[in-house]
Amino acid sequence: MKIKNIILDLGGVLLNLNYQLTIDAFTNLGIEDFQSLYTQANQSDLFNLLEKGKISSDEFIKRVKGYLPNTTTDKEIIDAWNAMLLDLPKERLDFLLELKSNYPTVLLSNTNTIHLDFFHNQLNSVYGEKSLAPFFKEVYFSCDMGMRKPDSEIFEALCKKEGFKPEETLFIDDSIQHVEGASSIGIQAHHLDVKNDNVIRLVRSLLA
Repeated sequence: MKIKNIILDLGGVLLNLNYQLTIDAFTNLGIEDFQSLYTQANQSDLFNLLEKGKISSDEFIKRVKGYLPNTTTDKEIIDAWNAMLLDLPKERLDFLLELKSNYPTVLLSNTNTIHLDFFHNQLNSVYGEKSLAPFFKEVYFSCDMGMRKPDSEIFEALCKKEGFKPEETLFIDDSIQHVEGASSIGIQAHHLDVKNDNVIRLVRSLLA
């Protein structure tokens, strides 16, 4: 089926990530087994609630403090949580503008207000852009939608809102469980192996 629409993930696909930096940061703060709470493939209810916007950033910080020494500050927790967020290469932003001019292209990201605040500040500092809105037809964040990938409901909601037919829609994500969730409703979903590939090459090959 011909691809007419594109959905892209943010972290790991466009924005470079290093989950280990956040794991190490929380370990250094005093959580001995942070990976039991959070990894790319799996996470505890606390992080799910944050990504669905069901708890505030203040409540999240308060709950994380329950795992840490009493001397831990809010800033230390925020810095540790943001440590995984790296750079967004300019060539990917340029590619987004190219895509947008040829296809309805939207962003779908599991994220939270703490990460968004940090990311938007970095985007403004480096590129003078306050958000990714200029680069997409629409941006969708899990914390605004009250649902998250890989649940099929988030893909169904997006396709309904945008008028996308799943079988005509390409989805790229670096988490295999999210790819499987999109595939379950008929979206042409592809996994990006970030260690051996990049989003520009992958998308170009699929649109060729």
